[in-house]
Amino acid sequence: MSVGGMDIAVIAFVVLVILVLFAGIKTVPQGYRYTVERFGRYTKTMEPGLNLILPFIDRIGAKMNVMEQVLDVPTQEVITKDNASVSADAVAFYQVLNPAQAAYQVANLENALLNLTMTNIRSVMGSMDLDELLSNRDTINDRLLRVVDEAANPWGIKITRVEIKDIAPPTDLVEAMARQMKAEREKRAQVLEAEGARNAQILRAEGAKQSAILEAEGQREAAYREAEARERLAEAEAKATRMVSEAIAAGDVQAINYFVAQKYTEALASIGTANNQKIVLMPMEASSLIGSLGGIGAIAREVFGDGQPTNSPRPRLSTPRTGPAASSSETTS
Repeated sequence: MSVGGMDIAVIAFVVLVILVLFAGIKTVPQGYRYTVERFGRYTKTMEPGLNLILPFIDRIGAKMNVMEQVLDVPTQEVITKDNASVSADAVAFYQVLNPAQAAYQVANLENALLNLTMTNIRSVMGSMDLDELLSNRDTINDRLLRVVDEAANPWGIKITRVEIKDIAPPTDLVEAMARQMKAEREKRAQVLEAEGARNAQILRAEGAKQSAILEAEGQREAAYREAEARERLAEAEAKATRMVSEAIAAGDVQAINYFVAQKYTEALASIGTANNQKIVLMPMEASSLIGSLGGIGAIAREVFGDGQPTNSPRPRLSTPRTGPAASSSETTS
């Protein structure tokens, strides 16, 4: 079977149509945006899915990733405001919001963002002291985010986060900081110890004060009660003396004998129980003490007896005699 010229033309046309269709149909994956250029000039941005362009006239310009991406910032040396040299590295997160600006406003987008972040790290950290640098990472991150995002905004880039990963001071500086921290802690410990000692002394003084007050109050109460007891004792002695005086004035010889015998007995008891005396020699007349005791017995019979008068003679008041007839008495205490 022979193929004529018409058949060849039809086949060629069909093949051309297929080639044109393949050249004009473009598929964009999710998370990407493609720019379309017509004769080298940007015309539009293709969204994810199936897109049509004019074959041989339009072409794909830049394929931009619009997902959030990570930019690792390498370690660099930074001079702080107080002339301390530290090493710092960071990480940045960014996202392409405008593919056309990201493709045509800056060349080599990732390198541009890297250098922008590094220079701003030096600027921000260089304006701070070392102590402030080490203790205010959140402040550094916020300042870096604000500065870098503002600088990358014309490129259609959104900087979502900038984080300082590590700040490494020199070894000698770290040792000096450790000594300073140790000295500060020792200082605080000494201050706390001194405050504790002061509070303890204050509490002891307060306790001694309260003890002295209570002791003084106790002594005052004891003195008051002792004075009251002496007063009552004096009143009792005065009353007893008055009663004896009344009895003597009434001519009651038995009351006189009772009073003398009581005092005589108390004197002998005091002499016998003295600590500084071992042997006591004294003259005394035994009949005097016996007579006094006889008077006491007569008084007792009159008070506790049947009330009838007795026929026994009344004892007489006698006084002790001194001289050769005195007897010797030996008392051991």
